[in-house]
Amino acid sequence: MVREPLPLDGFGSARPRSPHPRLEAALLRSTSLGRAAPALLILPLLSGAPSATAEGPEAGSLQAQFAAAAERHGVPPSVLLAVSYLQSRWDTHGGAPSVTGGYGPMHLTDAVTALAEAPHHSEGEEDARGDEARPPRVGAEAPPPSAGALPARLRTLERAAALSGRSAEELRTGTAANIDGGAALLAAAQREAGLPASADPADWYGAVARYSGAEDSGTAAVYADEVFDVIRDGESRRTDSGQLVTLPADPDVAPDTGQLAALGLRAPAKGPVECPPEVACEWIPAPYEEFGDGDYGNHDKADRPLSQSVDYIVIHDTEASWDTTLKLVQDPAYVSWQYSLRSSDGHIAQHVPLKDVGWHAGNWFVNAKSVGLEHEGFLTSPDSWYTEAMYRTSARLVRYLAKRYGIPLDRQHVLGHDNVPGTVASTIKGMHTDPGPYWDWAHYFRLLGRPITPSAGPDAGVVTIRPDYDAHRPVYTGCAKAGEACAPHGSGAVRLHTAPSADAPLVKDIGLRPGGQDSTTGVNDTGARASTGQSYAVAERRGDWTAIWYLGQKAWFHNPKEEPTAVNARGLVLTPREGLASVPVYGRAYPEAAAYPAGIPVQSVSPLPYRLLAGQRYVVGDRTPGEYYFAPVFDPSGHRVVRGQEEYYEIQFGHRVAFVKVADVRVSQD
Repeated sequence: MVREPLPLDGFGSARPRSPHPRLEAALLRSTSLGRAAPALLILPLLSGAPSATAEGPEAGSLQAQFAAAAERHGVPPSVLLAVSYLQSRWDTHGGAPSVTGGYGPMHLTDAVTALAEAPHHSEGEEDARGDEARPPRVGAEAPPPSAGALPARLRTLERAAALSGRSAEELRTGTAANIDGGAALLAAAQREAGLPASADPADWYGAVARYSGAEDSGTAAVYADEVFDVIRDGESRRTDSGQLVTLPADPDVAPDTGQLAALGLRAPAKGPVECPPEVACEWIPAPYEEFGDGDYGNHDKADRPLSQSVDYIVIHDTEASWDTTLKLVQDPAYVSWQYSLRSSDGHIAQHVPLKDVGWHAGNWFVNAKSVGLEHEGFLTSPDSWYTEAMYRTSARLVRYLAKRYGIPLDRQHVLGHDNVPGTVASTIKGMHTDPGPYWDWAHYFRLLGRPITPSAGPDAGVVTIRPDYDAHRPVYTGCAKAGEACAPHGSGAVRLHTAPSADAPLVKDIGLRPGGQDSTTGVNDTGARASTGQSYAVAERRGDWTAIWYLGQKAWFHNPKEEPTAVNARGLVLTPREGLASVPVYGRAYPEAAAYPAGIPVQSVSPLPYRLLAGQRYVVGDRTPGEYYFAPVFDPSGHRVVRGQEEYYEIQFGHRVAFVKVADVRVSQD
């Protein structure tokens, strides 16, 4: 398998690339800007509170704990460190489990305990299809799996306990014990393969592949390849417990990949997958079937990109286990998305061909022009976490999709489900809120090769949100119980106030609360939240506070120079054209009524309850024609794309994106 290096830093070039070349080309044709704008470098709620008895490593001890465990079990230190990095990036997470019930730096899985301690939750009641031209289709909430149904890969902690002689509680809550348990698992895998406890990392490829828990050889190989990529490249970072851990680079290590054949794993599943070659991907198709009284599911046939461009990638979390997720997407009465990603090892399943339209984002305009990625997670308190294996595989897939369709790698094209706008005023409150404030967008965009870095000086007219994820820990409420504070956790989102003070009320979102009530600190309340990678026009700066234009109002966030929560940037911004006091804002970019041919019902161009006021400025994401994909029946011969003369700009309007008509605004460079 030829593996493309996963970029971790920069663009590989001193010259920044434009995040929206299509938009700039269109502007050069249709405006008097005269030159392209410089690049704007921008780029589930999760589980179980930390145990009260969780052990935090003493200063400087974490590296020594890895060394001691490696020596005790005869595992090369680099192998132990690299496996741990791919699972947790060496973080302890305060003793909290991952979304699949994995504990500690070695991600020892005990999903039985995690399930018993964490609530299950799914926020939002949106129609995943988001098309008012047909009856709503709302997928029911998936139940958490029972303990008896959990596969072995979600129960590795009990085996680590037997091998290491340590109690399950020690392995869950003690950092040194957890590392020792992981080393014991690796050593056992080496013995079971009939191999000696060699000091050469190259002799441990099979054991590493076994540690992944993968059931097929393709996924196990991808996991082991990632681990040895880490060994070759080396890593050094300060963990969430404040410890500096270093793995020196070993660029010449050449693992014995032939060991994989002796593991007895099944062959990779075959199928018409559309994935990069360096990931493990199987075909588990979503059904396109008629059922009931003329109804059908669970996606629509199309011919993208010939019929419509693919402009967005939408990041979701599943709110269900892997097995449950696969059962749901194979139900014709449920909804659909293109890909699912497994947390434990980053394995990918594709369900819907990329040319077809999945029902996943709750906004039909976005669905018709997007690809949906669901990331496994059934534990929905905020202190759960995704593995590095999943982040890296997801990033590889997104880079592949972005290259295939020319999608800019920025936060107005790589959207969270929580960034997709409601279609009309009545749907705003029901929109989903995943992956939420705990998805590490900064790390994700580093893996995408688009780190969020400054591109302008201190007086820039645009800022891109970028707090220090680990150190930035705003208090959220309602993870397990309404009004109750969530466990402290790193976050990539900043909170927005009506004045430059932490005591000032949060800004209002009249779409979420038509009565005019203030936004809250609720973990699912997106009304006063700006997230990492999102870019906004600066309205004012005052001391340690910065104001941005947000939902038609001035919104302040704490942005001290010594610990900034945003970077200065450049970009294209728009404002109402001269003579207009305000312009409407839309949740979808539908064509004008005159564009619809006979036999296709006209879809209303209904504005959201917000206004973009004169003097306010918003960052531009892309320019798009008004389009509507008419696909209300099972027979795809009746499907048609309606495209009008009206054009729209996508903008970063609040926490979610929105659209304004090109005719209503003027664009400038800031």
